[in-house]
Amino acid sequence: MTAIQWSDGAPIYRQLKERVIAMMLDGLLKPGDALPSVRQVAAEYQLNPITVSRAYQELADEALVEKRRGLGMYVTEEAARKLLVNERERFLREEWPVVLERIQRLGLSMQELMAPAPAVGGAQ
Repeated sequence: MTAIQWSDGAPIYRQLKERVIAMMLDGLLKPGDALPSVRQVAAEYQLNPITVSRAYQELADEALVEKRRGLGMYVTEEAARKLLVNERERFLREEWPVVLERIQRLGLSMQELMAPAPAVGGAQ
């Protein structure tokens, strides 16, 4: 896992769960890969092991990871497909309407949206 900045906007277990999901979507955690142990994550990020266990349990409840007795938690074979479907649906339901409203408010054309982004820092 990489460095995580915790925010006050959501419970830490949920932020940890979202971080693991992001790693799955980005291909950093692939089907069959082991998740770091609860103790390891708790020690590395100075979290209560119960917080880490709760995040992992939610991932298991959603069949994104599976518990292998005595071995730990592993990414399931169908995790990437499930996540992609779920994330696409969530994007279209929650995020896209906000983006679309902003596009319309700004009067942006399809041509403007498809053009390469201008250089950062106002370079001309």
